[in-house]
Amino acid sequence: MTLASTPPRAAALTWLSGAWAGVSSSPILRIIIKRLLMAIPIMLGVSILTFWVLASIPGNAAQLQLGINATPEQIATLEKQLGLDQPAIQRYLDWLGGLLTGDLGRSSVSSQPVTSLIADRLPVSAELVGLAFVLSLAVSIPVALVSARRPGGIIDRIAMVIAATGQSIANYVLALLLVLIFAVKAGVLPAIGFTPISEDLGENLKGMVLPTLALAFPLMCFYTRFLRSDLVDQLQREDYVDTARAKGAGPWRVLLRHAFRNSSFGLITLVGLNVSVLIGVTVITEQIFAMPGLGQLLLQGINTRDFVVVQDLVILFAAITVVVNLIVDLLYVILDPRIRYGSR
Repeated sequence: MTLASTPPRAAALTWLSGAWAGVSSSPILRIIIKRLLMAIPIMLGVSILTFWVLASIPGNAAQLQLGINATPEQIATLEKQLGLDQPAIQRYLDWLGGLLTGDLGRSSVSSQPVTSLIADRLPVSAELVGLAFVLSLAVSIPVALVSARRPGGIIDRIAMVIAATGQSIANYVLALLLVLIFAVKAGVLPAIGFTPISEDLGENLKGMVLPTLALAFPLMCFYTRFLRSDLVDQLQREDYVDTARAKGAGPWRVLLRHAFRNSSFGLITLVGLNVSVLIGVTVITEQIFAMPGLGQLLLQGINTRDFVVVQDLVILFAAITVVVNLIVDLLYVILDPRIRYGSR
């Protein structure tokens, strides 16, 4: 019997059976599906908690827009226009329904679509976070490798002192110090503002130096200390290192080919965990350097009680965290065949 003559229900079951067989044979697809299913209750819980916290804050956008001299009738009229007169549960369900259909709603303050607001500011935050991660990893990995090559040496001691110092300084304090030194005293870098790449690449990179350093330096120090410690532990205690040395592998080959490969799992985990932390730090950094990114938009939304904007941004940040952790899980499978075949 051909597929065309097969009853629709039987054909659907056959297709689902084949699809499930294909998924079950691929560890990567299984991980993706499992993580996405786990993300559904997580995102729902984040949205409910965020909406409950926002609803508990005194005041609303109508009261703030009209000011303290507004009459109750004026406030009630504007609340009705903004939909703030509805019960909290109804407002949440309306927002959730719009989110599921791709409609993020409109700002209660500017009446602009939230999608447009996010699209305008996302490149700023993405560039800042991306540069911070690239810089922190590009510096911390070579420094950790050199330090682990000769533990207790002069380079190792200097690196560990700098790393300990960097970890003890808060990002916002470091940001203010960088502005004081390089913008106010030396006058070589701008203190505030952002120039899009499309307008002037040189000015864009010049303006990104200080905020990127403020975000990257503590991360750089943390990654260096962690990776150096793990590498030294691998080199001194693991049997596979002794085996590689007995086979005639040189010190750098043992360090790069064997020790670093195993230590990279811990580093990948830290990078995944730091995404949510870095997003929070970015909010403060963008405010200090007056950068028109998502962090500044979030603070403006909180200050003006623009809860639709705040709710959408929190969900966006949660989704980014989920996606990054999914990528981390996939990297585990790609780098370690034991995970790939052990998950069957």
